This record gives sequence, C-alpha cells and structure tokens, in this order.
Amino acid sequence: MTDEGVPPADTRPAVPHIDTSVPHSARFWNYMLGGKDNYAPDQEVGEYIKAHHPGLVDVARCSRRFLGRAVRFLVNEQGVRQFLDVGTGLPTAGNTHEVAQQADPTARIVYVDNDPLVLAHASALLKSSPEGATDYLDADVREPEEILRRAAKTLDLSQPVALVLMGIMGHIEDIAEVKDLIRRYLGGLPSGSYLVHYDGTSTSEAMLRAQEDYRNSGAVPYYVRTVAEVEAAFEGLELVEPGVVRVTDWRPDGPEEVVAPPVDAYGGVARKP
Repeated sequence: MTDEGVPPADTRPAVPHIDTSVPHSARFWNYMLGGKDNYAPDQEVGEYIKAHHPGLVDVARCSRRFLGRAVRFLVNEQGVRQFLDVGTGLPTAGNTHEVAQQADPTARIVYVDNDPLVLAHASALLKSSPEGATDYLDADVREPEEILRRAAKTLDLSQPVALVLMGIMGHIEDIAEVKDLIRRYLGGLPSGSYLVHYDGTSTSEAMLRAQEDYRNSGAVPYYVRTVAEVEAAFEGLELVEPGVVRVTDWRPDGPEEVVAPPVDAYGGVARKP
C-alpha cells in the first residue's frame, strides 16, 4: 500500500468486460443520484422510474443523506475511525471516506463491490487523506470471511469497525440468508463495532410496482422488505435512537430532510455489545 492507501497500479486487478447492453443496479443508482457513470439502458430505466415511480428517486437521494448523517454520528459522537462499506456502488458525492475523513482525517475505509464498472472507477474511492487510508476489494457480499480477511490489511479488526450495508441486502431474496451474512460479518468484528443498514421497503403500492418494473427491465432483481424484516437485521444489537425508522427520520439535520410523501426506505444504526 502507498501512503494514501492506494495499491500500486501494477498490483490492481484487471477490469473485466463491462456489459452495457442491459441495465445494472450500480449504474442505475448512479443515474438516479445524478452521476455520469451509466449507459443508455440504465438511463432508460431511470427515466421510466422517474416518470412512473418518482418515490424511488427520493429513496436514492435520501438514503445517501442518511449515510452521511450516520457516518458523521459515528465519527463525531462514537469515536469510530474505521468503516467497511460493502456494496458501495459507483462513486458519487458524499462517499463514506469523504464524510468520515472530513470529520477525522485519520479514518480508514475499505470499500467492497463486485461490479466491474465500480472496479473501473475504484480510483475515485482511493483518494484518501494523507493521515488515513482507503482500499477497494473486488468481492461478493456473500463472502464475509474472505472480505474480513482481506480488509484486515487496511483495518485493525481488534478495534471497532462500522459495517455499512446501504441497500445491498435487497439483492438477496431470503431474509434468513441476510441475517446469517450480517451475523458472520459482525462475528469477525469486536465489541463496540456498529452496523449501518437500510433497505427499500414494501410500505406503499407504488414501491411494490417499482420493484416489479425494475425486475422486468432485465436488471438483477431487488427485493423490497417489510419493516419487520429490516428490523430483524439488527437482532442482537443495541439500536441507536431513534431505532429503525424511515431514513429521513434518522436524526435529520433539519426540515429539509422531510419528504412528502414518506420515502419507502427504512434503516438504522446499532452497536455490537
């Protein structure tokens, strides 16, 4: 690793072929957030969603703001200096390392994703402050032990780590598998670590229709959860107030966070005892 946490160019993995003929969740979400790392199929789905399911645009933007508030809370109020962001998606404004290192330049962040386009743009996720470090792992969310092993090259796993799972678990249909994966991740992290997690929720007919239309687009399916299923992801952990709530209601910075109608996304922050 270099002083800024960036692997030498000759040790970075080769970027595999990127299929731009079908929409992809990372590129679609990038388009919804106003990014430019997307292609015509992603844009077509995005425009359809904007026209027919505008609430999903609110989910994209409000969940990003929730991430920022959660990271600032953990750094400024809980003293967390390490983050493992799994399923990070394409770089946009307000990436985890940007928020964390603005609060404390010594923060260390490891990103994980297995999308080839995210890998191609990983350099944007590796622009660490000189005092801190960032790294990017090309790996699947279903491999917690392998991810933890590789993350240990950048993070000190004997000290608290915040595990960040922002919407990624919606790609796993079985909630029992989701709970097992979270248990395995947290099993490799010490007491005092945190989970930051949200998912889209089946809290409106519009969201259920959006889920179906997105699935029919040819993209990898995304399964919206009941609120109870989102809550189940935090079993055995100490929830930070206000608990599992709509992402707009989690410690909002001000009235600008209020969205009408309410967004179909719930999440929270919890501590490992």
